[in-house]
Amino acid sequence: MAETEFPGWHGTTIVGIRKGGQVVIAGDGQVSLGQTVIKGTARKVRRLSPGGHEVLCGFAGSTADAFTLLERLETKLEATPGQLQRACVELAKDWRTDKYLQKLEAMLIVSDGAQLYVITGAGDVLEPEHDVAAIGSGGNYALAAARALMESDKTAEEIARTAMAIAADICVYTNGNLTVETLDA
Repeated sequence: MAETEFPGWHGTTIVGIRKGGQVVIAGDGQVSLGQTVIKGTARKVRRLSPGGHEVLCGFAGSTADAFTLLERLETKLEATPGQLQRACVELAKDWRTDKYLQKLEAMLIVSDGAQLYVITGAGDVLEPEHDVAAIGSGGNYALAAARALMESDKTAEEIARTAMAIAADICVYTNGNLTVETLDA
């Protein structure tokens, strides 16, 4: 390995489910450096309460970058209370145009209990189809599992937990140590 090369941080599966008047965001706890698990109990799902309006956030990518984005999102939410979509669009615009923020490597899933969005550094604010969003190394596995379970009698939380368990069984960068946060619409 060349001196300038550094093995990338890997890890994280985050899934967001909206079903039955409830939104759940769940994330695993694994952080890996190359082929080594550095931490198995990281908390990648957070609850924000700017201006008394609760918002759930899950992040994948660099932790420091994600916390920078969460702070910016919180500021946007304080400036536009109760307007999650507007705050997300403003964050995405800043992320896309600010030279410092452009270098941040993370993705977010956010929800206020009624709306569910994925925010990316490419300037995307996506409202997922089928009320399921997933990001991170095991995101596609969790997404497929959750989508398959959406027509079942399972609650949003049960779907999230099952989808995360399936992702943890498949993705080596995902573990079963979950943080699960719930909001009612």
